[in-house]
Parts: sequence; C-alpha cells; structure tokens
Amino acid sequence: MADVTYYVALPFMQDDTGSPVAGPAEECQSSSGALRRAEILSRTAGSIGAVAFSRTGDPMIGEFGDARLLRKFGNVPDDLSGL
Repeated sequence: MADVTYYVALPFMQDDTGSPVAGPAEECQSSSGALRRAEILSRTAGSIGAVAFSRTGDPMIGEFGDARLLRKFGNVPDDLSGL
C-alpha cells in the first residue's frame, strides 16, 4: 500500500498540577482543515492551546514518519516529540 498522510488537530488542557496534557486527537481531511480545527480547539473552554500536525506512513504495516508540525495555537508545550 502507498503511504498515506493523516492530518490531526490536538488540543491541550492542564491537569490538576497545572501541567499541560494532550486531549483527544481529531483526524481531519486536509492540512487546512486541521489548522481550522486546531484553532477552534484552542479556544474551547478548558483548553490552553492546540496544535495541527501531519504524519505520513503505511497504515497496513503501522510504520509512520515523524509528525510534522503545521502550527501551534495558544500555550502548548515546546517539546512535541511524542506526537
């Protein structure tokens, strides 16, 4: 199977200690859709920010490259290496 690119919007909230935690990721159909959704999620009650990113890989074998950050909105962690 050919590589597939997934576009994702990921919100961030704060836990009880004030540390940022990722919320549920939302798959989008395009990079512009992920950007719009991340901006909306960053303004949702309880959210401190959001990111839009993409990942490309082969879903049949479960191998994906590193996430490519499209844009940050609000107050999100600098280290997003876990995406």
